[in-house]
Amino acid sequence: MAAPSTHADLAGPAGRIEVAIDAPDGVALGVAVLCHPHPLHGGTMDNKVIQTLARTFAQVGWRAVRFNFRGVGASQGQWDHGVGEVDDALAVVAAQRDPALPLALGGFSFGGYVAARAAEKLAAADTPVQRVVLVAPATSTFPMPVVPVDTLVIHGEADDVVPLRATLDWARPQGLPVVVLPGVGHFFHGQLTRLRELVLRGLSR
Repeated sequence: MAAPSTHADLAGPAGRIEVAIDAPDGVALGVAVLCHPHPLHGGTMDNKVIQTLARTFAQVGWRAVRFNFRGVGASQGQWDHGVGEVDDALAVVAAQRDPALPLALGGFSFGGYVAARAAEKLAAADTPVQRVVLVAPATSTFPMPVVPVDTLVIHGEADDVVPLRATLDWARPQGLPVVVLPGVGHFFHGQLTRLRELVLRGLSR
C-alpha cells in the first residue's frame, strides 16, 4: 500500500499554495509537478486522475507534487483565467525542484493546459523539463502551446468535454502522437488502471 501523502504550504504569487507530496520508496529519481482540472468546475489536487498520476510517478521513483490552484482548498487568491494558474505552477516548480534531478510536468484537462504552458515558459528560460504528461488536455478551450516531441498525450475517444478532434487538430501540426483509449470519456471512469499502465509505459521509454 502506498504511503499517505504529506501536506504542506508554500509561498505563491497570490499567497499561500497548498501542496501534497507523494514520495517514492527510497531516493527520488526526479520531481513531478502535477496540475489539476478546472477550479470553477470542481477541480482540485485530489481529483482521481491527478492522484493516479501522482501514485504512478511515485511508483517509478519520482517525488510527485500536487497542488491546489489559487482559490482552491487552502490556497489563497482567486481564479485568474489560466494566467495566474500558470504562475502558481511555476512557483511550485521553483519551490520543489531539485537542480540535481530531472523535472516532469503533468496535468489533466485544464491542468494539462497549465502544465504545457509552464513547460513552454521553463524552456524559454533555458530550464526545460525532461518529461511532460498530458491527460485529456483542454485543447478546445485554452490556447495550447507546442510541447516537446516526447510529450505523452492520452485522450479518451468518447470525451464529451474536450473532443478528441480538438486534441488531434492541435497535435497534428507537431507530428505529436496521441494515445487514444477507445470508448473512454473525459473523466476516465473505471479506467484509472488502464491510465496508470499507459503512463508507466510512457515513463519507461
